Amino acid sequence: MSEQMFETLVRRFADLVRSSRKIIAFTGAGVSTESGIPDFRSPGGIWSRYDPEMFTIDRFLHDTEARKVHWKALSGDDFIPGNARPNAAHYALAELERMGKLDCVITQNVDGLHEEAGNSPERVFHLHGTMREAKCLRCGKGYPMEEVRRWVLSGTEIPECRDCGGILKPNAVFFGEALPEWELSESQRRARECDLCIVIGSSLVVYPAALIPQYAVQSGAKLVIINRDRTSLDPDAEVRISESAGKTMSRLMELLRT
Repeated sequence: MSEQMFETLVRRFADLVRSSRKIIAFTGAGVSTESGIPDFRSPGGIWSRYDPEMFTIDRFLHDTEARKVHWKALSGDDFIPGNARPNAAHYALAELERMGKLDCVITQNVDGLHEEAGNSPERVFHLHGTMREAKCLRCGKGYPMEEVRRWVLSGTEIPECRDCGGILKPNAVFFGEALPEWELSESQRRARECDLCIVIGSSLVVYPAALIPQYAVQSGAKLVIINRDRTSLDPDAEVRISESAGKTMSRLMELLRT
């Protein structure tokens, strides 16, 4: 994409933001790659290094060796590097909220970087859960993931609840596991009530999460897509920008501040 075309599209994007009353952002792995967090499906992504079949909820619950693989992987930097911090796109969404434009962020990501950048926790809906916490499947007690990672790095192969001895599981949605019901229904409601949906860094191939932008479009909202690769909703987008999330959102905010 030429710089001239990029500028034209971002200016159109800025006009849509100015004229909108209730905006939702739908974010995927591409919003966090600039923070050093690998995506899952691209060449060199996480699933090129790990077998996705090992990360099903059934394997986690019933296969001790699978749980060892989970915790060894999750306690390292392969999934979420310990030094990962929000990037310009995360900070832009937080600023849009402070401006009173952004109703909520609906995210497929489990890294917690939207809240770290400044978005209100009550306005961030984690469709695939979060890796910031582990939870006991027996008694429900939660543990900060950093604490559990320290146990693993100290030699605990399979962490257990310190209260009841139950299985600890990252509070993220595994393959074969249902999405959190309240987050999904609330995300659907807000999508149907918004007048602008901004998709950032999602290929829109993982369902049912990818239905959220469709609900917005079906309800009459305008659609902006910021993603390097094509998506199934590109024909419905008012603006489609194939540049990085950080570059695009930074330029958007420059225009909105003037």
